[in-house]
Amino acid sequence: QVQLVESGGGLVQAGGSLRLSCEVSGRTFSNYAMGWFRQAPGKEHEFVAGISWTGGTTYYADSVKGRFTISRDNAKNTVYLQMNSLKPEDTAVYYCAARSQRLFDSSTASTRGAYNAWGQGTQVTVSS
Repeated sequence: QVQLVESGGGLVQAGGSLRLSCEVSGRTFSNYAMGWFRQAPGKEHEFVAGISWTGGTTYYADSVKGRFTISRDNAKNTVYLQMNSLKPEDTAVYYCAARSQRLFDSSTASTRGAYNAWGQGTQVTVSS
C-alpha cells in the first residue's frame, strides 16, 4: 500500500510563492502518475496539476497555468508543486494523489476518482 505525505503549506501574502512537497513510500514511486488537487472551504475538490510517471507529461488547470509548476524526483520519491504569483483564491487544502494505472491523459489526470491513494493534505492560505 502506498502512503503519501504532503508538506510545505503555510501562510503567504498575495504575489508570494510556496513549494509543496509530497513524499511517497510503500511502493515503487516511478510506477505512479501523480496529481495535486485542492479543496477550498465549502467547495468541491478541484484538480490543480498532474504529472506522468516519467515526468514527461504534465497537465494544469486553467486557473493555475503559468503560475504553478508540477515536477517529480523519482530518486527522492517526491512530487513537487511550485506555486508562484499566489492569489487569495488559491487558499485551500492541497492534496497529492497517486495513480497506478498506465493510462494518464488530460481527462484521467483531472478526475479525482482516477487516483488510488491520497495524502492527508496541507493548508495553503494566501492573504490579500
